[in-house]
Amino acid sequence: MTNPRLFSSFLVLLAGLPLQQFAAAQNQTQTATQPAIVLHAAGLLDVKNGRLVKPGEVLVQGERIVEVGTSVNHPAGAQIIDLGDRILMPGLIDAHVHLFLHPGAEDLQTVEESVPQRTITALLAARDDLMAGFTAERDMGTEGAGSADSAVRNAIDQGQFPGPRLRVSGNAIDILGGHEDANKYNPAQHVLSNATYANNSDEIIAAMREQYKEGADFTKIYETGPDRVRDGRFTTPYQYTEPQLKAAVEEAARVSKRVAVHATGEPGTLFAAQAGVASIDHANQLGDETMRIMREKQIFAVPTFTIFEYFADHAAAPAQAAREHEMLDLKIQDFRKQVAAGVPMAVGSDVGPFPHGTQARELVLMVKYGMTPAAALQADLLNGAKLLDWEGQIGALEAGYLADIIGISGNPLQDISVVQNVSFVMKGGVIYKK
Repeated sequence: MTNPRLFSSFLVLLAGLPLQQFAAAQNQTQTATQPAIVLHAAGLLDVKNGRLVKPGEVLVQGERIVEVGTSVNHPAGAQIIDLGDRILMPGLIDAHVHLFLHPGAEDLQTVEESVPQRTITALLAARDDLMAGFTAERDMGTEGAGSADSAVRNAIDQGQFPGPRLRVSGNAIDILGGHEDANKYNPAQHVLSNATYANNSDEIIAAMREQYKEGADFTKIYETGPDRVRDGRFTTPYQYTEPQLKAAVEEAARVSKRVAVHATGEPGTLFAAQAGVASIDHANQLGDETMRIMREKQIFAVPTFTIFEYFADHAAAPAQAAREHEMLDLKIQDFRKQVAAGVPMAVGSDVGPFPHGTQARELVLMVKYGMTPAAALQADLLNGAKLLDWEGQIGALEAGYLADIIGISGNPLQDISVVQNVSFVMKGGVIYKK
C-alpha cells in the first residue's frame, strides 16, 4: 500500500518545491497553535483606496490576517519576517486559467495526452502560478479532461500539493460543431470534443447537473465562435439563445452556483448579459445595450488580452499573424469604449496556451490599453474576489481575511509591471516563497 505522505513528497520533489519548505507548510496547516507571524515591509497596498501605506506590517495567526497597519502588535514568540524594501499586497487573482493546457498545439495535446498525464501537467501549472503570486484562480474548463480539475482543487485544499485556491468548472459546455468541437479532424475517426455537448436547454441542464455531481464549482459555456474579421469588422456567431442561457443561469442559481461564458462578440454577448451570467470572458465586442446591462447587473468583462497578444506574436505564418493583430487591434478599440462606459472588469489571462506563471502581464496590458494601475489592481483583487465568490475573504489586506499575501519590489500604483516579479508568497498563512 502506498504511503500518501511519501507519495505527496514525491510529487513535491517532482514539482521543484523544496521538500523541507512544503513539509513545513503542511505542518503549519495541521498545527492548531502555531506561532504568529509578523510581516514587516517598506509599505503595503491599500487596494480599496488605491494608496500605499508606509511602512507596512501585517500580523498573521494561522490562516488569517489579524491586524494590518504601519505598526502592529508583536505577540510573544511571534516570527518576525523583515522583507526590507518590498511592498506587501494581496495575492493576485486570475479569473481565467487553463491548468490542463500548456504551450503547443492545443487541439493535438488534448487528443495525444492522457487525462492522468494532463492532470500531472495541471498540478505543475498550479505550482508555477502560485510561485508567480497567484493565490486564487478560476479554471475555465479542462478541455476534455472532465472533472479532473476537482481532484487538483481538492489535492491543493488538503495540503497535498502547492497551488492557488481554485474554482473549477470541469468540461465547458458547447454545441455540436461548436467552438471546442473536433471540427477539423476526419469525422470517421470520431475524435472527441474538448467540451461537453448540449444542444438545447434540457441538455444544458443535464450536463450541468452531471458536472456539479462531479465537483464543479460553476459552469462555463461556450457562447460564440469561430471569430472572424470581415471588411474591418469583427463578427462571430452565437451558439445559444438568450432563453437557453437563462435556463442555465437559473439552474446554477438553484444550487447557489453561477455561469461564466466564453463570448467574444454580438449578439452572443448581449444574450449572455440578458441571461444574467456572472462574467463575459474575452468580450472583444460589446454593444451599447450589452454594456448597459452589464453595468446594471454588475456582470464582469474579463478581457484576456495576454492570450490574444501571444497568438498574434506566435502565429505560424505572416498572414495568420496579420489576422491575429487585426483582431487584437479591434479588441483594444472596443476595450477603451468599455472602460469609458464603466463596464465592470475582472482580470483573467487565459494562461495555458502560453506558459503558466507569466500571466501577470495581463495587468500590464490592461493598463497599457486604458486602465489606471489602481483600477487594474481593483479589478484583479476586489472584483476577482467577488467573481470567485470569495468576497470578504481574499483580495485585500484586512483583519479577518485569509492571509494570501505577496511581496514585490516597487510601487504597483506607479509601475504596474512590478507585479510580474513576485519575491514573497504566502497563502493561507503558509509561506511558499521568501
